[in-house]
Formats: sequence, structure tokens, C-alpha cells
Amino acid sequence: MHILLTGASRGIGAATLDALSAAGHRVAGQSTAGDGDLLAADFTDPDAPRRLWEKAFDRLDCRIDVLINNAGIFEAVDDNAADGEWHAAWARTMQVNLQSSADLCRLAIATWRGAGTGGRIVNVASRAAYRGDSPKHWHYAASKAGMIGMTKSIARGYAAENMLAFAVCPGFTASDMVGDYLESRGGAKLLADIPLGRVATPQEIGEVIRWLACDAPASATGAVIDANGASYVR
Repeated sequence: MHILLTGASRGIGAATLDALSAAGHRVAGQSTAGDGDLLAADFTDPDAPRRLWEKAFDRLDCRIDVLINNAGIFEAVDDNAADGEWHAAWARTMQVNLQSSADLCRLAIATWRGAGTGGRIVNVASRAAYRGDSPKHWHYAASKAGMIGMTKSIARGYAAENMLAFAVCPGFTASDMVGDYLESRGGAKLLADIPLGRVATPQEIGEVIRWLACDAPASATGAVIDANGASYVR
């Protein structure tokens, strides 16, 4: 398969890139700076998704079978911040986490419809979409809940055209960003809330994404897979 993967430079994205490449798929990965072979795209720029899609389409010989929206930011803002700071934080998080993903989904659907082919979308959301997050991360939880609503809308709206959509909701995953967050909020206490007793590894989440992108049956379209060590169950 020919796959576009955003947020491919570290953590879950890097593990997903490794899993897909090891399985023999061609992957055009993205990062903000375009490290190494990765394509550069800064999703704070509203025009970046279209430019990325076009670059990835060219790199993958004018064929993209799967879109994986993994890129995202997790930045705090106090609820008593000045109005300008509050609005800027919400706008930045929504633009990077939700709007850019929506734009790429729209481009994928238009491309597949024009070619008369189907395709797959995998959106990497978060446990926070259902459980919520800290008082400093309303906007993050809201952006991820938006991804779930978008995924289900795409699944229902385009299944008849063989365009499938799935989402993954990780909990805490082993990374520098999560490590800092755990420490800032009393790591041992948060770990005690995970029945599995540990956070997920990027490789575990990457394997879930790989399966949805390549092997999940079509009837599973619209499914959301939780991968949080049973710290939140629905």
C-alpha cells in the first residue's frame, strides 16, 4: 500500500512508520521540519495540508491508499489566562490537531472519488476524547473529541464508496512529552489509575494503527479502538 503518515518523526508516529515499512508498504512520512526523508509541513499554516498532500502524492507515484492522521500538539493553557492567550491556545490546538486532519481527510476523499477507488483513513485521537483531560487541556480534549466525531461521520458518509475510517484512542504512551506530563502531575498516582500498571509503548499503538490501516475488515469502519491499559473503558 501507499500511505501518508503525519507526525512520523517520533513516538507513536515513528513506531508506526517502522511497522508499516517492515510490512513492505511505501510510506510518505511528515514532520514539521521535514527531518531526513520526511516531508515538511507546519500545520499551523492552513495551506500546509494541501501542499503536503500534493508532495506525498508525487512521492508515492500519484497514489495514496491510506491516510494516517497522527500529528498533534499537547500544550497547556490556564483557565484564567488572558483572553488573547486563551483564544490563541485554542485556535492553535484546533488548527493543528483537528482542522489539518479534516483538510487531509477531505483531500483524500476527493482524490479517491476522482480515481474511482476506495481508501482508508486512520485518525489518532486520545483517551481524552471520552474521558477529558486536565484543567489546562480543555482544548486538547475537545480537539480529540472532534476527531472522533469526524471519523464516525466519514465512516457513515462514505462506506458505500469503499472509503473506510477508523480511530485509535491511546492513553498515556511512553515518550518524553508524556514523561514530563506524568511527573508534573504526580506520576505514581497517575500510573496507579492504569490497571495494566504501565503506560503503552509506541510500538503497541503503532501496531494497532498498522492493523487498522492494512488489515481491519471493512465492516469495522467507524470503529474506535481504545489502547489505554483499561484506564478508561466504554
